[in-house]
Amino acid sequence: MTIRDEDEAEAPLDPAVERLRRKMVRLLAVSIGVMMIGVMAVLAAVVYKAMSPGYRQALDGAEIALALPAGADIRSVSLDGDRALVHAATAEGDRLYLISLDDGAILATYTLAEGG
Repeated sequence: MTIRDEDEAEAPLDPAVERLRRKMVRLLAVSIGVMMIGVMAVLAAVVYKAMSPGYRQALDGAEIALALPAGADIRSVSLDGDRALVHAATAEGDRLYLISLDDGAILATYTLAEGG
């Protein structure tokens, strides 16, 4: 006793249907190839970014000496990529310092004035 009888055997496909099936298989293969290339490109970008010096330095926890005025009291720090914005209270008033995380250089200084 078999599950299939010889009467239930699959008949060969019509030539038009066979051509359509081959086109669909080819389309599937091309789609899979494009997706694989896309995934490899994304992974390559992630590896490239992880190997860049700025990203590695941030991961290494390197210390940077900041040239802030003597007696400056740091109130807050905000990070943005390879820069930091430091809010410090100084004898002259509150100031914001834009600092490069690569070398600790002060890129810009902003004085906060009291509104009135």
